[in-house]
Amino acid sequence: DSITAITVVAMGTSLPDTFASKTAAEQDPYADASVGNVTGSNCVNVFLGLGLPWMIAALHWSFVGKDAAWDAKYQQAEGLDWLGPKGSRKQGFVVMAGSLGFSVTVFSICAVVTVVMLALRRKFLGGELGGPAASRWASAGFLIFLWLLYIGLSSGQTIAEMGGLTCPNFAS
Repeated sequence: DSITAITVVAMGTSLPDTFASKTAAEQDPYADASVGNVTGSNCVNVFLGLGLPWMIAALHWSFVGKDAAWDAKYQQAEGLDWLGPKGSRKQGFVVMAGSLGFSVTVFSICAVVTVVMLALRRKFLGGELGGPAASRWASAGFLIFLWLLYIGLSSGQTIAEMGGLTCPNFAS
């Protein structure tokens, strides 16, 4: 699920913004509207896209309460001391972090590197976008590399936390 979220779902929510940013970049000499569109879109995706479902789930758990499935999964789980002592925990909306911290860290590093690249392009090429064909392609290649790096590192961390890759035994 995590790998699907950082690839397919992320692309599905970001692809329309890509076209909007392209249009904005073509109409703005400095591409500020394009960068603002990307920033605003990501903020909405993170704060509304995560915040709203988490709020709904938290309200659900506060009204419904725990059941046998919740008890089986969380009563003895490590790292949930905030719900009370093991075996007598009250219900709560629990989201195990898994590889989220790692993915956010990698994403943040890639974002900072991207902002530095944009600043360097503005200083040396006169703008974030455009310029000579070689620098356009080099920038595009570098940004695609950062995206693939993020996907690779985050997916690798998720797979490692799940215990590595296993192949099904079709022979039996």
